[in-house]
Amino acid sequence: MSQKQTIILAIESSCDDTSAAVLKNDTVLSNLIAGQAVHSEYGGVVPELASRAHLQNIVPVVDGAIRKAGIKKEDIDAIAFTKGPGLLGSLVVGTSFAKSMALALNIPLIDVNHMYGHVLAHFIDDAGSAKPEFPFLCLTVSGGHTQIVLVKSALDMEIIGTTIDDAAGEAFDKSAKIIGFDYPGGPLIDKHAQLGNKKAFQFAKPRVDGFNYSFSGLKTSILYFIQKAERVNPDFIKDNLDDLCASIQYSIIEVLMKQLVKASDYFGIKHIAIAGGVSANSGLRNRIEEMGNSKGWKTFIPKFEYCTDNAAMIGITARFMFDEGQFTDQTVSAKARVSFTSNGLVK
Repeated sequence: MSQKQTIILAIESSCDDTSAAVLKNDTVLSNLIAGQAVHSEYGGVVPELASRAHLQNIVPVVDGAIRKAGIKKEDIDAIAFTKGPGLLGSLVVGTSFAKSMALALNIPLIDVNHMYGHVLAHFIDDAGSAKPEFPFLCLTVSGGHTQIVLVKSALDMEIIGTTIDDAAGEAFDKSAKIIGFDYPGGPLIDKHAQLGNKKAFQFAKPRVDGFNYSFSGLKTSILYFIQKAERVNPDFIKDNLDDLCASIQYSIIEVLMKQLVKASDYFGIKHIAIAGGVSANSGLRNRIEEMGNSKGWKTFIPKFEYCTDNAAMIGITARFMFDEGQFTDQTVSAKARVSFTSNGLVK
């Protein structure tokens, strides 16, 4: 990156969190997030409610980020926003606000791929003690995505493995729903898993070619196992909650690690990172470190605040794009699905 002091305002609104961040080069000056508790009542994110909440939150969140950063609007060199992938109604709010503000300030506009943001969060100054060296592999695990990404450079990435059905985050949340946890249930599984025996129960493991993933069969195996156990003991879940959560978490993580190990061996790459919301899971964080010690990997685990959706990761991605002159214009529009291109731009 260049040594010029570049200030970027970044906006993230791909799902149910409204976030704004201000970065000076790769240092975060502010990173505010407004969540939406309303979705817990429905067992998942309701797109219409999410977009309405973004409309309410966007102005105070952006204003708060600018104030906390201690800058003026006139100090901003560019505005970045998440173009996709995500919920279209949510993305439209962030996109429209970013376009309007950039037009008013007459400064460049940068459209960012949300998934690039998760990977490049590792390059935020305070993200960790060290930063990955190119090329590295990044296991990106979020609510709707499970990918192994070959990161050749900051803006040159290739997905070498992805889920062919459910994502790991969905497997956590759907398993939690079967157990009876409120949404989001993934963190609750993690909490109880820390108290249980991870090998208490066995579930079917998928067999998938290459470096791809599948979690639908595992999810079904968990469902059928619990239904069968409850026919024998109606209180099975309550009586075995910690062990059940530990076994579910262990099974999901082992599926993730098997393909990651295979990819590392194939490409001969030992710099391994994890990213995305599920990278906050304690079991996954511990397992990646254990595997790193046994395989001779150098592992990179993001700070908790950069695991879930946040604008700082959008800002650091935009910082790389700013240096390469990768700007967009006022004709840009949000897209629920975007291609994972090799130059950082979203199409």
